[in-house]
Amino acid sequence: MSFRGIAKTARDQAGMTLIEIMVVVAIIGSIAALVTVNVLNYLDESKVDTTKIQIKNVEGALDQYKRRHGTYPTSEQGLSALVEKPTVGKIPDNYPPDGYMKSIPKDGWGNDFQYASPGNAGHKIEIISLGADGTEGGEGFDADLSNFEVKEGTTKTNE
Repeated sequence: MSFRGIAKTARDQAGMTLIEIMVVVAIIGSIAALVTVNVLNYLDESKVDTTKIQIKNVEGALDQYKRRHGTYPTSEQGLSALVEKPTVGKIPDNYPPDGYMKSIPKDGWGNDFQYASPGNAGHKIEIISLGADGTEGGEGFDADLSNFEVKEGTTKTNE
């Protein structure tokens, strides 16, 4: 074999073929898809957990309000009664200067909580997150979360 034959063989084998490149890209794409699905699932679960924690925090502030004033804020006063002294309904006399919370938290998806006093089904208060879709009802991560479901440990996402 001549020097030319050796040089030609080395040059022919120096690069990758189009098929080899396509196989590598397909493998990387498959791995990326698996990782993305798992990460997004954990992200949604963490938003549910964050929402449950925020509901408990708001409920704790509402309980402090009730202990001090003898009643929960009305639906009309809303959760803003935890941040600043209400100006409608029964106005509390001894409202603390800093309120009960610095600000009203949002649920894990960045939406405002719904508040009712009295709540549904005989509950004194109800704090509701409308879930990932931000609308009433839904299943899975779109399901609504409420304070009495979080207390009982049964939410629609766990069923």
